[in-house]
Amino acid sequence: MPADSRQRPRAQERGVHAAETSATPRPLGNPQPSASRTLLRPKGRAPNPRAPNPRAPRRLTAAALRQRLARVKLLLCDVDGVLTDGRVFMGNGSEFKAFSIQDGLGLRLLQKAGVKLGWISARPSAVTTQRAEDLKVDFLIQDKGSKVVAAEGLRAQLGLGWDEICFVGDDLVDLGLLRRVGVPVVVANGIAEAKALAVWVTQASGGHGAVREVATAILQAQGRWDAFVAEFSA
Repeated sequence: MPADSRQRPRAQERGVHAAETSATPRPLGNPQPSASRTLLRPKGRAPNPRAPNPRAPRRLTAAALRQRLARVKLLLCDVDGVLTDGRVFMGNGSEFKAFSIQDGLGLRLLQKAGVKLGWISARPSAVTTQRAEDLKVDFLIQDKGSKVVAAEGLRAQLGLGWDEICFVGDDLVDLGLLRRVGVPVVVANGIAEAKALAVWVTQASGGHGAVREVATAILQAQGRWDAFVAEFSA
């Protein structure tokens, strides 16, 4: 067979290979899909990488968050995982939880500033009742029912709008209420689904000063923080 006829098929093969590999530039580490994968690709419009993610957190600017916090007249908190770290110690028929002293002072300062406090928990606990009484919390609801229904009752009783309520949650049972209040806040240890609904995620975890963060921010937004600093500095 002549030499040129033997070389022609190889040249053609190289030409086809070059066309396949240079048709579409691709980033390093993302190999060109095979023909079989291309055929299995579903028909329809390709996803838009710039389209907004419906589960992305709806964060506010600092100024917008401050405006919302300035309107808050009722602070509602979940208990386990928010006012505590979520752990419960049991033994000899007794139950123990750890609450943050800094959270407690922040809540008392809010009350002095005229903000009402409410705890809503789906897990009844004598320890929670004791701590709520110690802090003189205005409303304590420990019921396995809907937190939205419980909050709606308080809202109607106080004559408030949802935009005047801040709620701090962390888990699945808090999602409905996080969707309704004007200032939905989730602690650092909260689940992703809860954080996706929050306008603010605290730096601290539940039971470790998260609620104090919220209390301080409300007092600052309402122009009351400096007065308390001056009072305790005298």
